[in-house]
Amino acid sequence: MPANRYSGRVITPAQIRAARALLGWKQTDLAKAAGVSEISVKNIERSATDPRASTLLRIQRALEQAGVEIIQAGSPSLDGGGGVRLKNTGDGPAG
Repeated sequence: MPANRYSGRVITPAQIRAARALLGWKQTDLAKAAGVSEISVKNIERSATDPRASTLLRIQRALEQAGVEIIQAGSPSLDGGGGVRLKNTGDGPAG
């Protein structure tokens, strides 16, 4: 996705919390990686704000660069809602 275009896929607060948990990141870690304030991360995660699309995109990109795959609700590989998972890097055991 080009740096100046937003795909319309919106990461949810629950996905952000779950992705941080997968990575073992604190809110401060995510804020630093995304280049946003820690209070922005806190407010987004507790749905206390209506964040800008650019802020969500920065957070999503930081999580994806760290190895998280964002799964959108209605994805063909899902039978249900959205979620997150670690990307398969091919470095682990086959199976």
